[in-house]
Amino acid sequence: MNQEAIAAAPADSTLTRVLGWIERAGNRLPDPALLFASLMLLVWLLSWWMSSMAFDVIDPRSGNTLVINNLLAGDAIAKFMADFWRVFINFPPLGTVVVAMLGIGVADASGMINAGLRAILGVTARQLLTPMVVAVGLLSHAAVDAGYVLVIPLGAVIFYAAGRHPLAGLAAAFAGVSGGFSACFVPTSIDPLLSGIATSAARIIEPSAEVGSLNNYFFAVGSSVLIVFLGWFVTDRIVEPYLKRTTPVDGDMSGMPTLEPLAPKEKLGLSLAMAAMLGGLALVVLTALPEGSPWRSPTPPNGLTQTDAPLMQSIVALIFFLFLVPGIVYGAVTGVFRSHRDVIAGMSKAMSGLGYYLVMAFFAAHFINAFTQSNLGALLALSGAEWLKAAGLHNMVTMVGIIGLTGLTNLLIGSASAKWALLAPIFVPMLMQLGVSPDVTQAAYRIGDSSTNIITPLLPYFPLIVLFCRKYVQSAGIGTVVATMLPYSVVFLVVWTAFFLGWWALELPLGFAAGYTWPPSP
Repeated sequence: MNQEAIAAAPADSTLTRVLGWIERAGNRLPDPALLFASLMLLVWLLSWWMSSMAFDVIDPRSGNTLVINNLLAGDAIAKFMADFWRVFINFPPLGTVVVAMLGIGVADASGMINAGLRAILGVTARQLLTPMVVAVGLLSHAAVDAGYVLVIPLGAVIFYAAGRHPLAGLAAAFAGVSGGFSACFVPTSIDPLLSGIATSAARIIEPSAEVGSLNNYFFAVGSSVLIVFLGWFVTDRIVEPYLKRTTPVDGDMSGMPTLEPLAPKEKLGLSLAMAAMLGGLALVVLTALPEGSPWRSPTPPNGLTQTDAPLMQSIVALIFFLFLVPGIVYGAVTGVFRSHRDVIAGMSKAMSGLGYYLVMAFFAAHFINAFTQSNLGALLALSGAEWLKAAGLHNMVTMVGIIGLTGLTNLLIGSASAKWALLAPIFVPMLMQLGVSPDVTQAAYRIGDSSTNIITPLLPYFPLIVLFCRKYVQSAGIGTVVATMLPYSVVFLVVWTAFFLGWWALELPLGFAAGYTWPPSP
């Protein structure tokens, strides 16, 4: 490992000082677990104070005036106690992380991941590592949340093995997985999810309106190319130089991949492990292709990428088995695994590394639940939307406002569907009456929803990102992650918005069965 490559530092700059200040300020906050607990208490107090206030805001989810729920009321406290363990157990990333890490832990303990990365590094030019990592992060959207538990930590490992700063690799992967969440080269489950909500919103004024599931597909593909290049630029020109100067690597690097060539036994083991993995994937593909496949959604059009399709709901299980079995194969061939006890030890080691994450996830789950139940986030989002609606700006200016408001709302509400369910009933009908199609409004929403994912601690996977950082930098905290990811967020938001406006001005196709005007052009 070339430590000099990581230690090399560029000259000081204003950007370095600003990001350094943000990192120091963020890391001076209490431990993330205590911070989430403190924020939960703050939400309780605000909900008590604001519950007696009347707000002239209509909640589109219910059609009634939005009310702030008092979380310190007797029934709310009783519900908090009754659901105390359920909130944690039902925290969306928890099952994904724990189950996926069991399979990945076996592959890691066997040495398969180490060998695979060495093989990749042997055929990939060092200067192309960044775009490769960002692109893989974008492709991971097809597997729902797989990128968070698989691609992001591997991005750090790949960079470290290549003599680059591991947090730069983690940041590049995080930018692709989460910052470019709504950009993808292939259709994903987010497409029908957003279009379904947009259809409901459009039918407020046009009962026969229908928004296609792939109405933003062409724009998403074009955006993917843009995000890869932006992620490449920000990583190599801004983030990695900053990290080299300010964030030395001081974690336990034992067992990390090196650039040493594979031994014959390792090559054989990796070949057989890859054959096992590809065989498993081929089996899934062959059983998914038939029209009556049990992997398909039970609701029309019976697709494989619909949210309720068993295939989409089985991604975590597939990750588990597609790493468990090849990991066992590799370990058996190389002699690392001599009995089933070695496999179980690999799983146990992976779980022991999640201890701090589980503590953070416990408090994060309760804070996010309290914030959601109080309706404070919904109030801020809807108030901003109403203000934007009343401003009466030019359509393109309004769309920029929608992108900005969505980005700000994203700092308060982590779920993409929850934000769109709040904002779509306001913005989609409003823009339709101004002659703008729901397809355009949804495309604008996707930009704002993606760009600030990477800087909000309310992202359900944010505690996991902090944990990944601490593997390499022991002092890493919320400030480290926010300061590292802020350049991506700003560049993505500004350039992607300009890209969208240019796409709109040129009237390039947004997607299948999509248009720019309402009513649709004949």
